[in-house]
Amino acid sequence: MTSLPRNNNSSTLSEEKTETGNQLFPVFLKLNELHTVLVGAGNVGLEKLTALLNNSPAAKVTVIALKVSTEVYQLAIENTTVTIREKQFEEQDLDGADLVIAATDDSVLNNYIRQAAHERKLLINVADKPSLCDFYLGSIVQKGDLKIAISTNGKSPTVAKRLKEVLNEGLPEEIDTTLQQLSTLRDSLKGDFTEKVKKLNEVTSVLVKPQSEFKNLFRWFIWGTIVISIAIVVSILWFRDPEFKDYVQGIDPIFYYFLGAGFLFAFIDGAIGMSYGVTSTTFSLSMGIPPATASMGVHLSEIMSNGIAGWMHYRMNNINWKLFWLLLFPGIVGAVTGAYLISSLEHYAQYTKPVVSVYTLILGVVIFRKALDLKAKRTSGKIKNIRFLGLGGGFIDAVGGGGWGSIVLSSLIAGGRSPRFSLGTVKLSRFFIALTGSLTFMSLLSGTRWAAVLGLVLGAALASPIAARISNKISTKAIMMSVSIIVILISIRSIVNFVLKVF
Repeated sequence: MTSLPRNNNSSTLSEEKTETGNQLFPVFLKLNELHTVLVGAGNVGLEKLTALLNNSPAAKVTVIALKVSTEVYQLAIENTTVTIREKQFEEQDLDGADLVIAATDDSVLNNYIRQAAHERKLLINVADKPSLCDFYLGSIVQKGDLKIAISTNGKSPTVAKRLKEVLNEGLPEEIDTTLQQLSTLRDSLKGDFTEKVKKLNEVTSVLVKPQSEFKNLFRWFIWGTIVISIAIVVSILWFRDPEFKDYVQGIDPIFYYFLGAGFLFAFIDGAIGMSYGVTSTTFSLSMGIPPATASMGVHLSEIMSNGIAGWMHYRMNNINWKLFWLLLFPGIVGAVTGAYLISSLEHYAQYTKPVVSVYTLILGVVIFRKALDLKAKRTSGKIKNIRFLGLGGGFIDAVGGGGWGSIVLSSLIAGGRSPRFSLGTVKLSRFFIALTGSLTFMSLLSGTRWAAVLGLVLGAALASPIAARISNKISTKAIMMSVSIIVILISIRSIVNFVLKVF
């Protein structure tokens, strides 16, 4: 019998709980070379047996139970290394065992099994009783030969499960190919262990090596050359070509205001991942643009930026496809409905404008509260009705000219979903929602202030490629506080002006 010795001088698990931190020592066992005795063959026993076989298909397991479930029998049929003994547990059943797992719902029997295991100096796991365990069966993430075990020291299996989901989604399947190639490279190396380690370090350093200063300077040189070239061409045309000068001077000055505003708002959105719609809409209303036209400008300018962002998230496997489809179609229906409604009321813009201002005021307060609670723990329950969230988010986004990120993304993250996958999914779905909303606006509106719309679109497009790179150096909290205060003040001003005109 290959017995795993116990150190009688080591701390017991109950004593470990008085220590700070996780005192467990992680090991990986060759279960195909050990004999595991599993007592219990109900639902818990099935869960334990499944975990053993999933990680070690050739594990040698003896299952002992008075009643054996059909599922456990099926696993025994599919795995010849599993033996079932349908009987009452006895001490001698542990003779020849290396590991013991107690998976019964009888606490007295579990204690009896534990005592018998300890008399034979065997390590035991007692299901759902951390204080009685010598070892835990942790959550496992596996990608080919890569295996990661997660332990919370028995404090929260739910946290371990969530971490497992995040790692399973985040680690690509191709990482096993990387391991195989590195293994082949290692086998081809000559020399002693030290020399092999040095060579592997040299080969893999490119994976984490920061970009050289030369590459950074070269990138800035390229961008600088492009900007200077455009400035030179415009200057030459301005001073040498009267027609070009007349054309530029004939452009509605509002175009330049919205060009700068779109550029600025795209920087803000790049820093905090939200508020582009609400800031753009608030600015548009303050400049006298009707709500429907303001919303159309926001949607048009977001088609390209969200399309690029969604494509990048798709390439990086940051999309939760089930969540994507649940959001997409309800979101499109909501966006089209909202765009149709606000466009139909374009002639009553003097009345719809204060309503939209109230909406932007609420979003401004929401952003302000988020700025104050950036480090607060999430306590919201997980969102169940994703379709309703998409429908409401699409409708409000179209009516108010923004809010998809503030409402949908914030709700998903607050509900405990992965921020990275939620962001990628929301960005990709936003592209289609912005596209369908824009088409609806364009088919229904006439006499649109195109100078303002084009300025906003162009400004956002110019800022999008470099927004995140520069804006992430600024304090997120400071930006959010500033944006929220500006939005709140402008919205209040718009509401007050409407009230004064009416009364």
